[in-house]
Amino acid sequence: MPLTPFGRTVDAVLLKHQQAAAAPSPMLSPVSKWDALRELAAARKAYGLNDRDLSVLQALISFLPGTDVDPQPGVTVVHPSNRTICERLNGMPNSTMRRHMAKLVAAGILIRRDSPNGKRYVRRSQGERVAYGFDLSPLARRYAEFSDAAEAERALASRIKQLRETVSLMRRDLLNLALLGAAEDPELSIWDQFQDLAHLTARDLRRKLGLTDLADIQASLSTALEETKRQLETLFAEKPGTSDAQIEHHYQNSKKDSFESEQAVKPAHAPHTESQEDTGYAEKPSEQGPVSHETRPQPPKAPDPSGPNLPLRLILSACGEIQSYADGAIRHWPDLLRAADTVRPMMGISSAVWEETKTVMGAAEAATVVAAMLERFPDIRSPSGYLRHLNAKAVSGTFTSAPMVMALARKAAA
Repeated sequence: MPLTPFGRTVDAVLLKHQQAAAAPSPMLSPVSKWDALRELAAARKAYGLNDRDLSVLQALISFLPGTDVDPQPGVTVVHPSNRTICERLNGMPNSTMRRHMAKLVAAGILIRRDSPNGKRYVRRSQGERVAYGFDLSPLARRYAEFSDAAEAERALASRIKQLRETVSLMRRDLLNLALLGAAEDPELSIWDQFQDLAHLTARDLRRKLGLTDLADIQASLSTALEETKRQLETLFAEKPGTSDAQIEHHYQNSKKDSFESEQAVKPAHAPHTESQEDTGYAEKPSEQGPVSHETRPQPPKAPDPSGPNLPLRLILSACGEIQSYADGAIRHWPDLLRAADTVRPMMGISSAVWEETKTVMGAAEAATVVAAMLERFPDIRSPSGYLRHLNAKAVSGTFTSAPMVMALARKAAA
């Protein structure tokens, strides 16, 4: 085993770097010592270094005059004493400093150049400068290597950040879809499993995860989302909202809202309009009985929460753009209706078409449709014509807003 002049053994790693330093090196340009330190700090994990090791290296670099490190061995040698180094490290213990120094030497960042008496100093002999201490030339010779390793670490960090954001969005979409499925078919136990998976993923994301861990979580969430979409598509295919009972119930609610609105403004209508509305309303079975024309009902009440047959939270998750047009947070159906009333003229929907929509669909369903249209507004050439077409489908009992909202939810989860 090779020995230093003072009997200290030299491990294989140190011997390799000393032999490389003694060999003739290609012509390299000096490198800024701070740039080298910055690149090495970014790539420290690749060399098994930590922040304390780099603090010791920074203290050593500060003893080097100028701003550049020469790649030629023996030119950039610093020779501070241990006491001086510890003072510059804000009082770090000598034993701790020597341990970090040994890690830097083992990683090939520094090269020890021992003097005959074990001291660190510089002397001139026959016009030649000879320095004993720590050689910083590997910082310049290996600068390209440090830069490549730093770039790889930055790319890895970027991939981890992007994958973490993707997993977070997938977790949120899985939870919202599972809540929708539980509301539509609570008998199916798979919704509880998906909700548990979403909550466990949120707990895992509190930790600092690597690329492999995040990829595993993404794979499990992707599988769960595919299964959720399949279950929901099957559920809505079997329950499209067009059965006789659902159509009749939805139609009665819509006409009820319409009748109350008509009654509130009855003096403004012609007698023929009143008679036609009363006759149309009487054709449907109702538990309220005949309505007296002399009675003036109260202003229309808030929309029925069960109108759209979808949870309000899912609608807001899939149609988040409507939030920008609300006075505050949308927490209830009347808040959604007020936001729809605000954005409707901006979308080019005429007042006549809007009143017809609320009459045919019901206020809550109409507000949901406007929120869904707002998400696809650039693709709709004529909002009033499109809404009139939906009104015709609603009158025939072949329209519900659930497929629109679910399509937006699937698009967000994709």
